[in-house]
Parts: sequence; C-alpha cells; structure tokens
Amino acid sequence: MPGTLDQMFESNLDSVDSAENLCVDAAKQIGLDEDACMDLGLAVREAMVNAVAHGNKYDAAKKVHFVLETRSDSVRLTITDQGSGFDLNRVPDPTEGANLMRGSGRGLLLIQTFVDEFTVKKSAAGGAEVTLVKYAISD
Repeated sequence: MPGTLDQMFESNLDSVDSAENLCVDAAKQIGLDEDACMDLGLAVREAMVNAVAHGNKYDAAKKVHFVLETRSDSVRLTITDQGSGFDLNRVPDPTEGANLMRGSGRGLLLIQTFVDEFTVKKSAAGGAEVTLVKYAISD
C-alpha cells in the first residue's frame, strides 16, 4: 500500500477529475472511511482547480506537478502549478463582510476544513506548492 505516484497533469478540468479519483482510491486503500474519502476528494478538487485555473490560467503550455504519497496511516499530496504563486496571508477571508457574497474565494477555506494539514509555499520555480495531508484515524 505505501508508495509514491509522481505525475504531471495538463492544465484542464479533466486533470482535476483524474487527481481527485487517484486520491480517493488511495484513501480507500489505507482504510479511510467514506466521509474522510469524500473530504479528501473535495480538498484535492479545490487545490487542483486553483492550480489549473488560478495558477496556470488554463495555459496548455503549463503543467501541474502532482505527487501522491500513500503511507499506512496517511495520504500526502503535493500540487505545484507553474503560475506566479500567492501569499496565503494575503488571500481575502471569505467569512468577512463583503466577501460573504462573492461567487468565489472559498476554496482555500474548504481545503483547510477537509484535511488535517495544509501548507502553501512558493515553489523553487515560482508557482504555488500546496501540500495536503489526511490521516487515517485508528481506534
């Protein structure tokens, strides 16, 4: 079960679906329950949409680097786009005032809600590198 998948995805919505499916399958293999698998799937979907749409701006020449690490007790994903990156501390809070009615801007909040660990940093090449970790809960 433990292992690593290192893949480059195109900057399109089909890649979002593929990444989500890979993660949910990996989560099932380590014993995450259905709710935890759905949570991880939603988080990965949001992170991939951000990479494809906001980072790479659907540019066919840009790729999304996707690394899925499965351990006996966790699934760790690193998603890196080839955009200009962003500062998490400068992203408007979607729960504040005028932002409540915006049609977008909740993805990062959803990701943080659905995974156990979430980090964002600028990649060596300048894009955003997002890491998500979901742990299997043992009894």
